[in-house]
Amino acid sequence: MAIFAIRYLKGLVEFLSSRYGSAVQSILALAGDGLRPMPLAPAGPSSKLEFGDLGSLFQDSNSPQGALSGLYLYFSYVDEAHKIAQDLDTPDGSFWHGIVHRQEPDPGNAGYWFRHTGQHPVFPALASEARELGYKVGSKWDPLAFIDFCESARRKPGSADETLAMQVQLAEWQLLFDHCARPGKTHTQS
Repeated sequence: MAIFAIRYLKGLVEFLSSRYGSAVQSILALAGDGLRPMPLAPAGPSSKLEFGDLGSLFQDSNSPQGALSGLYLYFSYVDEAHKIAQDLDTPDGSFWHGIVHRQEPDPGNAGYWFRHTGQHPVFPALASEARELGYKVGSKWDPLAFIDFCESARRKPGSADETLAMQVQLAEWQLLFDHCARPGKTHTQS
């Protein structure tokens, strides 16, 4: 696990939990500071957590509800992440919704939500990071192809494909969470 974390500290994605304030940093510290590989199909919450009132954590961020959905998803609180994403009628909400369904796994439903996402602003950086990790990316990020790759990798536990899918999925989470949670932006959700 330490090697994996080092890869992300030195990789294209520079994820620093301190960017999101001390409360979020403390929560992320409970499970690897936002550097922990996320399972392709979570079996349930990664730990019993008492998050308390999270409504004020992301007040000044680009997408407060998107960031909250991502935080729940990181800890494998899939139902909570799903409810928030489902109620968030934006590309960010559709992106989180697609990830939730990809992890269920429900590839057809995931594809539906990724088609609603459109060309998300994090896709170029995600394509670059995925290429750096060794995932074959065409000229741009294709979330539908990644659904298929995750489905195949999930059926091969312990394989290089599973490891790669989890690495790309973490980069995806880091980029989307940062896009939503970064303070100082204007709200883009309804």
